[in-house]
Amino acid sequence: MKRRNFIQHSASTLIGAQLWGLYACNTPESSPPPTDSTFSFEEMTIDQMQAGFSAGDFSIESVAKAYLDRIEQLDQAGPKVNSIIEVNPEAIDIAKQLDEELKAGNARGPLHGIPIVLKDNIDTNDKMLTTAGSRALLGSRPLQDSWVAAKLREAGALILGKANLSEWANFRSNVSSSGWSGRGGQTKNPYVTDRNPCGSSAGSGAAVSANFCMLAIGTETNGSIVCPSHANGVVGIKPTVGLVSRAGIIPISETQDTAGPMARTVKDAAICLGALTGIDPKDDKTAASAGKSHTDYTTFLKKDGLQGKKIGLYTRALGFHHQVDELIEKAVTLMEAQGAEVIRIDRIGSGDGGRDSFQIMLYEFKDGLNKYFASLGPDAPIKNLEDLIAFNKQDSIESSFDQGLLEMAQKKESLDTPEYKELLDKMLKNTREKGIDEALATQELDAIIAPTGSAAWKIDPINGDLFLGGSSSPAARAGYPNITVPMGWIEGLPVGISFFSGAWMEPLLIEMAYAYEQASMHRKAPTFKES
Repeated sequence: MKRRNFIQHSASTLIGAQLWGLYACNTPESSPPPTDSTFSFEEMTIDQMQAGFSAGDFSIESVAKAYLDRIEQLDQAGPKVNSIIEVNPEAIDIAKQLDEELKAGNARGPLHGIPIVLKDNIDTNDKMLTTAGSRALLGSRPLQDSWVAAKLREAGALILGKANLSEWANFRSNVSSSGWSGRGGQTKNPYVTDRNPCGSSAGSGAAVSANFCMLAIGTETNGSIVCPSHANGVVGIKPTVGLVSRAGIIPISETQDTAGPMARTVKDAAICLGALTGIDPKDDKTAASAGKSHTDYTTFLKKDGLQGKKIGLYTRALGFHHQVDELIEKAVTLMEAQGAEVIRIDRIGSGDGGRDSFQIMLYEFKDGLNKYFASLGPDAPIKNLEDLIAFNKQDSIESSFDQGLLEMAQKKESLDTPEYKELLDKMLKNTREKGIDEALATQELDAIIAPTGSAAWKIDPINGDLFLGGSSSPAARAGYPNITVPMGWIEGLPVGISFFSGAWMEPLLIEMAYAYEQASMHRKAPTFKES
């Protein structure tokens, strides 16, 4: 089935738009990092790197140089994963400054000196561009940092660069290849490089998995954090909409968009999430997080976090691949051995959620994108969506895929239109109180689990993506949290399991995801096979 038809007509599977402390092997989180003659930081956790800084084993500058060398050798050359769209030219200077702060006893927190990359739809007010992968925004430098970039800098994180993505977070084409952008080209899956990394946060997922950074920030509208996390064998947290400000992020949907951390361990992702929360006057939805957010989510990391939990297995997300079904059944058995009760549920919500969500996104994309272009000031290369469509028609490189979604969005009227308001009210009611909330309450569930998706498909620049199934849509449409963790392997390709629940339930999901991770330990570093 073509992806766009899948998006518009499936109410229970993933759409991309997109519409849509872990270790290298089965060893405890406390084990020493694996040694590697060419890259000594492979699979290292935040705690291990901070211990190294404290002991004087290495400096932030030496870490930055090592990661940048690895990016040059394996991302830009060698296997050419192509996950990094731009390296931060100031990375070494920033690392030196952070080293000086450490020497003076001024550590900013657990992210101090930790190498991270940002998806290229997240504004940074520095020498890097923010383009959403589009050649139309080449030369575009935002006038200020996004909330996410500012909070990470405040926490001492070292921003190494920007990650490639599906262009416009995969809200451009009716037929598209996840991880492809006009500016950055095609990102590859680091496990098998002729396979797709999923998207739209393709570069973020591939970069973390390939040890080109320790953390990455992705964004999700529906599936764009959890799918590339699952396909690249890492952990992804898609927060409740409003937990992390979207100010300074190139938008798709005011209703569904959120940024979130991607990491190799649940603990590292939890550390990063705590640095991103807060109320931002520039994003009205963050006001609802008052009293519900945390600055330290590591307090919810419990190895017995599955004990006594009642979990629903969402059966409509099964049946698309027998090997995925076998893995989820093994996961259920493990959870039951850890003290959880797992029951099967076959329905979440009602109505044509896929169609309603898609139409809402068309309205909100036009409105949000035009506001973003206006935020770039009078010298912005593109002034509005109409300009963007015109640019693409004249740009030969951009024509690899169509721009059908841009053209559909351009035809929409304002957000004051009665149709938009009615669609939004109906979708939120069907996905929240009559959706996930009702499913949880009816069976007295703590959370719902499902396979995140299928094993990565082969990259196809002509026919685009081949999704077999997924489970991101219920949480994405409701604006509720979702965490994916590695669940196992199919022919050398990773597959993830998703945990989702009601609004602001990140603490509970982190507790359960961590317990599952520590009991299963499926993460393995990629080896860049060609096929």
